[in-house]
Amino acid sequence: MASGVRSPRPLLSGILVSVQSAPSVVTVACCQLALAVGDLEGNRGKARDAIRAAAAAGAGLILLPELTNSGYMFSGIDELQACAEPVDGPTVREWTRLASELGVIVVGGFAEQGEDGEAYIAAVLIDPTGVRAKYRKTHLWNTEKNSLFGMGSGLPPVVETAVGRIGLMICYDLDFPEWVRAVSLAGADLLCCPSNWPLYRPPEGERPGEIIRAQAAAGGNRMFVAVADRAGSERGQDWLGGSVIVDADGYPVSEIRLGEETIVMATVDLAEARIKSISAGNDVHRDRRPELYERPIED
Repeated sequence: MASGVRSPRPLLSGILVSVQSAPSVVTVACCQLALAVGDLEGNRGKARDAIRAAAAAGAGLILLPELTNSGYMFSGIDELQACAEPVDGPTVREWTRLASELGVIVVGGFAEQGEDGEAYIAAVLIDPTGVRAKYRKTHLWNTEKNSLFGMGSGLPPVVETAVGRIGLMICYDLDFPEWVRAVSLAGADLLCCPSNWPLYRPPEGERPGEIIRAQAAAGGNRMFVAVADRAGSERGQDWLGGSVIVDADGYPVSEIRLGEETIVMATVDLAEARIKSISAGNDVHRDRRPELYERPIED
């Protein structure tokens, strides 16, 4: 298991990269959990068991889904507010304790109670030294906008860890190429994305579009992407269960076990994401022409 303890650093809420450590080989685990809205103790127990199981299997970096602590299908703002926790609440405290005890990195999504009284869809990145970054979802999906969640406004963080540079965003954020590119340009080797992908059945023989978009994000940026997705059903909503780990060429390197409650794993060398060339004469960063991208298109 690749892990290590680094000096604590301040909590991050925007793009930040340092270059003090080289990336290494790490086993990544995406925990595909069936959770229940409002069942704080039950959800916390499932996450705890999954973290321990993944670490026992050799994982050094463990991902949990979006809103792991609370579930998703809220009846209204009162039920959401009863589930939301501050970043120093019991869920993140437990993940922090487990990261230190097991010598792993934990990335997980939770319903955050903000200092302003609003609830946010948030995620944290924790290593054995403690919470290294927090991010609030910026692109809200469907009913998330309906006076339930506040909208995040901070850039996704990129954190230097003992195994490489890790970026953080949540679910629907991954659908926005500009947002993913910002993380890539900030130097991320791996983008971690806690998700709750609702089930939309693809045409026969096709891979779900959510997984295809994760592959595009990885391949277009020469960057690893890992998604921990929900499984099961909750108040009539079925979840895709499409957790996946994608390499820097855009190919899945983990099993895809749609709909199952499971843990998918892959061992990756994050150093590969530092190579941005895709041919002898092409580089996905150096070939960009940003001076043209915001010019108006003339009729």
